[in-house]
Amino acid sequence: MRPTHRLEGLRCSDCGTLDALWLDLVRGMVECGECGQRALIHHDAYDQGNEGEDFGEWGAA
Repeated sequence: MRPTHRLEGLRCSDCGTLDALWLDLVRGMVECGECGQRALIHHDAYDQGNEGEDFGEWGAA
């Protein structure tokens, strides 16, 4: 069994059903529980292009 997360407040672009989308991070996809439509995702949390960027200190003006 893979951990999945329900995506609340979103509609399937194929069938239009609200709150039927499930995110599967292990497989890297979103799937509609109603019509079965699937979409691959690109998770860039570990994208090397973001390394070394300086976003400033907390509270800095």
